Amino acid sequence: MTNYYKVAEHVFSVCGEDEVFALMDNYAPFSSSASDEVVFSLCVNRGAAPDYTEVIRQDDEGQVIICGRNAADEPVFEFRWGNQSAGWLVCSSDYLHSRLIVSDDYQKFAVDNALMVLYALATARLQTALFHAAAVSFKDSAYMFLGKSGTGKSTHARLWQQYIEGVELVNDDNPVVRIMDNGQAWVFGSPWSGKTPCYRCVSYPLKGIVLLSQAPYNKIERLRGIQAYAALVPSISGMRWDEPVADGLHQTENALVSYVPVWHLDCLPDEAAACICNETISV
Repeated sequence: MTNYYKVAEHVFSVCGEDEVFALMDNYAPFSSSASDEVVFSLCVNRGAAPDYTEVIRQDDEGQVIICGRNAADEPVFEFRWGNQSAGWLVCSSDYLHSRLIVSDDYQKFAVDNALMVLYALATARLQTALFHAAAVSFKDSAYMFLGKSGTGKSTHARLWQQYIEGVELVNDDNPVVRIMDNGQAWVFGSPWSGKTPCYRCVSYPLKGIVLLSQAPYNKIERLRGIQAYAALVPSISGMRWDEPVADGLHQTENALVSYVPVWHLDCLPDEAAACICNETISV
């Protein structure tokens, strides 16, 4: 069976057995009709772990992604929950065609991570970026909150919802930003949303980006030039050592800092922080 999904107007396909799609309820709002033009295709099946040479690994609170290459010089990603392997993603060099070999444990973890990795890499050349951020909508526009893990992105988004009328959560952890043909940046909901389930197929023009830092006071200031650029880079998913991916993300980042205001907010987790931020960036 093959199903199609559309995220930020990019269509991708997934093929597999019924048990695979039973794990993919969060993708239902993004279901799409069949398309000859897909940004990538993924086939999910069982099998033996592939041989590969490790290049780099990322560890985030027990969730490990190991990036490597096999003998054919194809990218390989192993997804681990703690010490348990959940699956191995083997990609073509252009990321258009891939297969995911799943183990008996943590299959949903493997499927979600494989699709996030593929989406981030396959769309990087298409002026699209998958952000590690929280995004909200307000008066038909979107605003994103960035920061290191534990900084309070989700908390700040909840404060906006709690104290500012008309605010809705777009995505809690992995919104997509795309530079459209007219040069305008838009934020899209995605099937990936971290610890807070928020799988909404919605989109809004992006009007502001805020880098959060914890502080014993509330203060916001505009970032420009290299400071604004540097604020974005750590929050964007992608393999910077892959030249085509890095070039694509660089173009997207340049467009964002040129057309979207970027701010730095030192803040407490309180109502005043949400209000000063909203009043400053949504004028």
